[in-house]
Amino acid sequence: MIALASLFLIVVVILIVARIATVALVATGLPYELARFQARSALTGVGFTTSESESIVGHPVRRRIVMVLMLVGNAGFVSLIASVMLSFSSNNPDARDVFFRLSIAIGGLLTIALIARSRAFEQRFTALIASLVDRFTDLELRDYHHLLQLSNDYAVTELAVKAGDWLADKSLANLELPDEGILVLAVQRANGSFIGAPRGDTVIETGDIVVLYGRSAILSDLDDRPDTPSGTHAHIDAVAEHMEIMASQGDDHDD
Repeated sequence: MIALASLFLIVVVILIVARIATVALVATGLPYELARFQARSALTGVGFTTSESESIVGHPVRRRIVMVLMLVGNAGFVSLIASVMLSFSSNNPDARDVFFRLSIAIGGLLTIALIARSRAFEQRFTALIASLVDRFTDLELRDYHHLLQLSNDYAVTELAVKAGDWLADKSLANLELPDEGILVLAVQRANGSFIGAPRGDTVIETGDIVVLYGRSAILSDLDDRPDTPSGTHAHIDAVAEHMEIMASQGDDHDD
């Protein structure tokens, strides 16, 4: 019975560690679903080779969180296997005794799974962990995916500026991107320099990488927009479309 109790304790600890890591990853700016997936992947060693893991490896705080998860996962699953083996090992195995232990193990694991999957428990436990992380660490808890409505037709993207692009060799003031509903968050120069929250007199140069926020469709159009009269017309159309959207949103608020 001690081995079974150890089995349940190890499972509970693994689930708690995964939840803490999820909240900590969310605190670094990852959306909740992605943070939960990456936490589970790092803990189990399965699926962490996906392209989304690049957002973990390139971030020092996230990388430390994942390293701890990998260590805990390796130790936890070794202990889990040992506990399972001890739970069913006996000098004089008896079919009824094995069935009894197996029933307790299955029942206990199902109970833990039901509690862990409970929406009410998840919300309360996550809120508790978030408050502890906020109190005892310097991580700022912000879900930028939710704050910026990135799942609702909006996106943050990096756009590489090439020769002949409509953006190339123009100042932000002349581009008038806010009139299209696009905000320029940053500019990464080809020489490695970084301009955060650039001003209107910042000139977008060939080879720059521009970080933009706006509606996904407009960002996609901007990426393909040439520095030709058709590109200028596309800008005018995008401005008109954005004005219509703003007008409709104003009508919704009035209602």
